[in-house]
Amino acid sequence: MTRNSKDTRHEPPLSRGDAEAEALAAALRGDGAEGPAHPGAGQRPKLRSRMKIARERRARKRREARAARNRGGGGPLDRLVRGIFGLVALVVWRFGRRVAQGVLLLLVAAVGWHYLALPDVSELLDGRDRGSVTMLDRDGRVFAWRGDQYGGALRATEASPFLVDAVIATEDRRFFDHFGVDPIGLARAMYNNFRAGRVVQGGSTLTQQAAKNVFLTHDRSIERKLKEIPVALAMEMKYSKEEILSIYLNRVYLGAGAYGFEAAAQRYFGKSAREVGPAEAAMLAGLLKAPTRYAPTSNLAAAQGRAEVIVGLMEAQGYLTAKQAAEARARPAVLSAEAEQRAGGAFADWVMEAAPEWLTAEGSEDVVIETTFDPEAQRAAEEAMGFVFETMVKEGSKAQAAIVVMDHDGAVRAVVGGREKGPGRFNRATQARRQPGSAFKPIVYAAAMAGGLHPLDRVQDRPVDFDGYAPSNYGGRYLGEITASRALAASSNVVAVRLAQEAGMRRVTETARRMGLDSTIEPNLASALGASETTLLDLTGVYATIANGGALAQPWAARRIALRRDGSSQGLFPDVGRKSGQAIPERTARMLTGMLAEVVRSGTGSRAALPGGRAAAGKTGTTQEARDAWFVGFTADYVAGVWMGYDDNTPLTGVTGGGLPAVIWRETMARLHRGLPNRPLDGRAPRRGADEVPVAGGAAESVVREVLSGVLGFLSRQVAEEERRPPSSRRSDAETHGRGDWER
Repeated sequence: MTRNSKDTRHEPPLSRGDAEAEALAAALRGDGAEGPAHPGAGQRPKLRSRMKIARERRARKRREARAARNRGGGGPLDRLVRGIFGLVALVVWRFGRRVAQGVLLLLVAAVGWHYLALPDVSELLDGRDRGSVTMLDRDGRVFAWRGDQYGGALRATEASPFLVDAVIATEDRRFFDHFGVDPIGLARAMYNNFRAGRVVQGGSTLTQQAAKNVFLTHDRSIERKLKEIPVALAMEMKYSKEEILSIYLNRVYLGAGAYGFEAAAQRYFGKSAREVGPAEAAMLAGLLKAPTRYAPTSNLAAAQGRAEVIVGLMEAQGYLTAKQAAEARARPAVLSAEAEQRAGGAFADWVMEAAPEWLTAEGSEDVVIETTFDPEAQRAAEEAMGFVFETMVKEGSKAQAAIVVMDHDGAVRAVVGGREKGPGRFNRATQARRQPGSAFKPIVYAAAMAGGLHPLDRVQDRPVDFDGYAPSNYGGRYLGEITASRALAASSNVVAVRLAQEAGMRRVTETARRMGLDSTIEPNLASALGASETTLLDLTGVYATIANGGALAQPWAARRIALRRDGSSQGLFPDVGRKSGQAIPERTARMLTGMLAEVVRSGTGSRAALPGGRAAAGKTGTTQEARDAWFVGFTADYVAGVWMGYDDNTPLTGVTGGGLPAVIWRETMARLHRGLPNRPLDGRAPRRGADEVPVAGGAAESVVREVLSGVLGFLSRQVAEEERRPPSSRRSDAETHGRGDWER
């Protein structure tokens, strides 16, 4: 062995494969020192030889790796574990690859199926389950909406550019770059949710949201998310980006019953979504996160705060300049005057209750109802109620009140259903059925007049017993022999029951029905004192019949009902609501008007007297233990009714119909008549043997007073003396204006 020779004593012998690999390697190096000369030495190996060399090199590396592991001390158990893990990895890889292939095939099939099933875009813009009701006031202005509002088809190319930009900046800034599903956006949402420890950001694209709104439910579940994907992919294949955006703009819910941005813009701003500016667009886009919470009709401050966030997003993404963003922040969007007032909630609720369900609740058409609603009358009634409760009722009182205002023909102008405002509240004017007390007595007198009673006929105001039923006057006071007119002014219970007994309760109930009282009246003498229940709306309609010369004036509200189609209005029921016919003779109505005017002038309704000597007529009503207090009356221009009481029938303290209800009535009427001329009532003073004298203010009223002073002077002084008595000395069913813990 030479000095430079390689010592191979401790090297293992080469295998045949290794030997061949060494020979090939030597050939590549051009080294012929070892082994026999290789044919073609010094020449570049062919491609097949190079491939064989590469395979051998990889195989050798694997053997060396195994040998290294064996030298590391791994025993049979270690090799077994490694083998099992290797086998599992191999099975998982092969199974996962097949599963992935199957899922891909299913996805392709689902996308294809949805693609074929997708309809034309125009069929997807309006997807409401029911129609809407839009109500117009007496001047043709919108004041209330009900049902699912839809403002008409709004194409993305027609919408305000600010609105489109606001929606994209808020919901899907990569909308025009992805294919329906945004992996980048999804990964970003997952990362942000992981960092926050809760769901703070969604990964759905606008296309996925449109798919959810149109074809799927709003359940928060993985199943629904998975269903979104094939539908979204199919929509991207079927429709253009502008068409998908149009579907989205029309199908989202934006609060206050508005579906789609056109309906929302009309609802909140009184303008089309084609015309909104940056601030309004930002507020509308902000509703997408939580439409009920951020609806400006519910919380304008919250809506403006959310809109400021959207303005920031639009500025950051280049949709608004710094100047436009600053202006939008300085001048945030506000509600239109009609939306801000939120007037007529109780009125609109009553219209929806009175209209047939197939037209309002169950119908799929958009209905427009032209009503008799008067915003000024509504404001007057609400202000009057607020004034009385703020200045005369103790703080924290749970008592309620309701007001109805109408024309002589029964056209309702205003409804206040309670002290709370807004739609969907319990409407005490139309839904609460309460005993009217002495406010029912004009019906009894009308029935007696049909049998020949005259206002100046003498009647007996003395204790009486009708087979065990012994009515009594308030406070146990009796006036003896008086005229029928004076008995009504003094609200004598005994006289009312006597007249009902003489006329017959059948005639009384029939008269009530003809005058518009639809409620059931029990055929007993107690009903003559208002023991049967009714609503404030119906009772006010009875007084409107008297003011209308005896012609039926049943409450009504709809002037015209039309269907809205393609932006136009198609008449369905023109001139609806009004009912006609003579309920009681005109002469009877005029005599009743004169008698009711005496109630206000010198009887229990004196606190309802209007300023400036304006002629007014009306009647008080207080039920047993003062659970209900009423005042209903009219002038030459309006009819109004007021009810006051507790929802749980708790007795009122120190309040009768001639007290706070009469004051609320006076405050309402005083506001309604501002700027109107002082017109006389169409009534007749109780006088015999000559032409009847109209009841009015001024000279005509002085003539009436002169005629009546000799007959009624003594009785008027007695009633006035009674009214000055403190409320503590009075009992229930008092037709006076007591002052108790209600008044400050």
